[in-house]
Amino acid sequence: MQKIQMTTPIVEMDGDEMTRILWKMIKDELILPFVDLKSEYYDLGLENRDKTDDQVTIDSANAAKKYGVAVKCATITPNAARVKEYNLKEMWKSPNGTIRAIMDGTVFRAPILVKGVEPYVRTWKKPITIARHAYGDLYKASEMKIPGPGKVELVYTAADGSETRELVHEYKSAGIAQGMHNLIPSIESFARSCFSYALDTKQDLWFATKDTISKKYDHTFKDIFQEIYDNEYKDAFEKAGIEYFYTLIDDAVARVVKSEGGYIWACKNYDGDVMSDMVATAFGSLAMMTSVLVSPDGKYEYEAAHGTVQRHYYKYLKGEETSTNSVATIFAWSGALRRRGQMDDLSELMRYADCLEKATIDTIEAGYMTKDLALVSSLPEIHPLSSEGFIKAIAERLTQYLEK
Repeated sequence: MQKIQMTTPIVEMDGDEMTRILWKMIKDELILPFVDLKSEYYDLGLENRDKTDDQVTIDSANAAKKYGVAVKCATITPNAARVKEYNLKEMWKSPNGTIRAIMDGTVFRAPILVKGVEPYVRTWKKPITIARHAYGDLYKASEMKIPGPGKVELVYTAADGSETRELVHEYKSAGIAQGMHNLIPSIESFARSCFSYALDTKQDLWFATKDTISKKYDHTFKDIFQEIYDNEYKDAFEKAGIEYFYTLIDDAVARVVKSEGGYIWACKNYDGDVMSDMVATAFGSLAMMTSVLVSPDGKYEYEAAHGTVQRHYYKYLKGEETSTNSVATIFAWSGALRRRGQMDDLSELMRYADCLEKATIDTIEAGYMTKDLALVSSLPEIHPLSSEGFIKAIAERLTQYLEK
């Protein structure tokens, strides 16, 4: 079989632990035999991030901006235990956070649906995509323990030295306080990424906050979304036959549970963090969740929504057989290659990506799957496979599809 040609590289960001092992298996079995892969490679494994003082992460993000398409393996965000385990120079920041900040991107997460893994919410028939703002709020908050009686204020000091004060609380006892912030340009980028992705995928867009309580902070998000929609996207949405609407976050939860799915649900940073895990679990498996980072100017970075599968990696190091679900990582590769094909007008590369996803889903629906899916599958006949066995089973089916 002649290999499918590429004209422009994608950015390849390698990662850590068990997902790094799967990364190589996927390339060796599912990509390199079929695609003349052109990629600009960056090793984002924790050892190399430490060796380069995390410059490799910055370089990979800038490369993603240059080439427009990236695919990323799961990576470790070190805590104190990881600093000791890997003998790190310091507790490096989240690579995902660094890449999001440089690309100014919004994270879109959606479940991969297969027959036999039924959603726990019986009305759900189509994927629900969570769009998560990736800057500020709780994740950039300043915190303080209040030792006793006194007052806490928000103080804004303007460039000319003038001050504006807002009382947070007059404490009569010990307590705690927290200050959050966000930036207008970041919220505007978030809105434009959401509207653009909705048009790209032809899905309705919902946005939800708690503006009835947070009358300045959350209300600013609401106003920015509405203004950008009215001025820049309304006509395109109407022409595409899709809808944008705003609702309160608690009303959105009620609507989501009663819906059949098939839309994008945009959330602020923390809401998106929580709701993406809820949606993934309710659809049946955290391991079956795609994640794509989209910048306002249409740059894409694809990855799996899960972590590095540390427990399986330690088993692998002992020589024990693992059965690790690689579906989300496979779909990260297929998503990136499809996007490259769309940008470069390469129909064969787009067809390959479609075949890779179909081969993966059909393998599972034929009863061949990793143990995590076998535990929740309702199929009548199930054949649990090892990590490598599952990827090889997909490769056999993929070969057949591509030869047709």
